[in-house]
Amino acid sequence: MNSTEKLYLPFEGILDLFSITGQHPPGATNLLTQSAKQSPRIQQDLNAFRLSKTRTNFAKIVHSCHGEPVKMTASARSSSTQRQVSSEKLTKRSMDNMDLGRIKSQNCQRIVVLGAPKVGKTNLLQRFLGKDFKEHYEPTREDFHRKLFHIGGETYRVDLLDAACERDFPAKRRLSILTGDIFLLVFSFDSRESFRDVCELLSEIRSAKAKFLKMKSPTKVPVVVCGNKADLNGQQRVVYRSEVVKTLGEDITFVETSTKNSIGLEILFRTLARLGGLPEETIPSRHEILPMLNYQSLCAGQRGRKSSKTQKCTPCGAVDPLARRPSFTTDLKMVLGSSTKQNKPERCQIQ
Repeated sequence: MNSTEKLYLPFEGILDLFSITGQHPPGATNLLTQSAKQSPRIQQDLNAFRLSKTRTNFAKIVHSCHGEPVKMTASARSSSTQRQVSSEKLTKRSMDNMDLGRIKSQNCQRIVVLGAPKVGKTNLLQRFLGKDFKEHYEPTREDFHRKLFHIGGETYRVDLLDAACERDFPAKRRLSILTGDIFLLVFSFDSRESFRDVCELLSEIRSAKAKFLKMKSPTKVPVVVCGNKADLNGQQRVVYRSEVVKTLGEDITFVETSTKNSIGLEILFRTLARLGGLPEETIPSRHEILPMLNYQSLCAGQRGRKSSKTQKCTPCGAVDPLARRPSFTTDLKMVLGSSTKQNKPERCQIQ
């Protein structure tokens, strides 16, 4: 090799090679960046870049681009190994929490919960997860929960998304609506404003779904309207059942509940299961709630045995403590992916 060697690479490629080696020549990145800003031609393609003999590690990386093996330093190998092991652990952990990815797509449902603040949405979700009622109000912090079920040899997954915190972000709320399978709209009998919010949300859901499905008129969607705090007496109520039924119409399922006194919860959870095509054993009172590790062990043991039609398994469920809301990018890809299955993919309907 001569004392200097010319290599023709795009500007982005040079920066990538610097990042691979982990060694940045003094001032090289800043110089390249400043030059690229001053000249558009340089930004599109740096036509010549000189490599000296002393840049041996960098030259090895360049040669590896032409088919020669890459030689990594001990520290680089250690860092790469740690990243790979960490990635494998995270992947395995995620796979375990989703029951090793064996859940059928038709057995996965996302329930999107919407409503004004302080109407009892969090307590409704907690009761579905098998937890007790909390008297003291706390603003919602965890907006996503996942519950897994093992019923009749089948595995089911129900995701609960409290999208109320997105009320000031229309695009995010619409994305949550488009990814929802079932909708639970909650208002409180002591708040007329919360009932108005439910009516507006119902119109928004119908409109968004109709636009996404390219229908000229609002479509029928699986919605349950829940009037919470049914334990209030007549003097404390400002919204009454007759008014709700008249406003919503007969095609919307309306349920009165009280998370404090457990009024109407069985009917509510049974209705949600029916709309999602889930077995009634998903109702909290119809299955045994297990810790996540016990649930995984039970499912692994059931898969290890030979399937038998006469074999009976006690319905059980578990709350995934490590479940996190899928990123908005993931949800957006899912929405765009489903839209491309139609005849002609169109622009995104989120906004």
